[in-house]
Amino acid sequence: MRFIAILFIFCISLSAPIIAFGIDSPDEMLANPQQEKRAENLGSQLRCLVCQNESIEDSSADLAKDLRKVVRQRIAAGDTDQQVMQWMVDHYGNFIRLNPPFTITTALLWFMPILALSIGLMVAFVTLRKRKNTVTAALSKEEQKRLNELMKD
Repeated sequence: MRFIAILFIFCISLSAPIIAFGIDSPDEMLANPQQEKRAENLGSQLRCLVCQNESIEDSSADLAKDLRKVVRQRIAAGDTDQQVMQWMVDHYGNFIRLNPPFTITTALLWFMPILALSIGLMVAFVTLRKRKNTVTAALSKEEQKRLNELMKD
């Protein structure tokens, strides 16, 4: 019992969340607080291409650090939020966005599971229907009569 308790505590400690701080050093931050806030807001909308499930602000990957610098450089140069986002999309595609716009490609991604489920249900329905007809057709007249009598009981 003691071994199970120790194993349980060990597993819990492994599953504890690890806090990742995005900005590694203060020299990465912009001097203007408004520009820094814009950079953090934009960074939270951009996907880390290494982690893929974190924003570049939350990631400590080297590529995320480089992308944070690019965002801050472009904001310091006077680009608008839309211009910075467009620059990122032009260089890395819509995948860089954590919330990509709704397009034909993303529509396919969203609706493909529904389409696959519908096709699967149709195949199952046709297969079961065909099997039912095959079983019934394979019986002779006497067997069918006997089956009907048994089904009544």
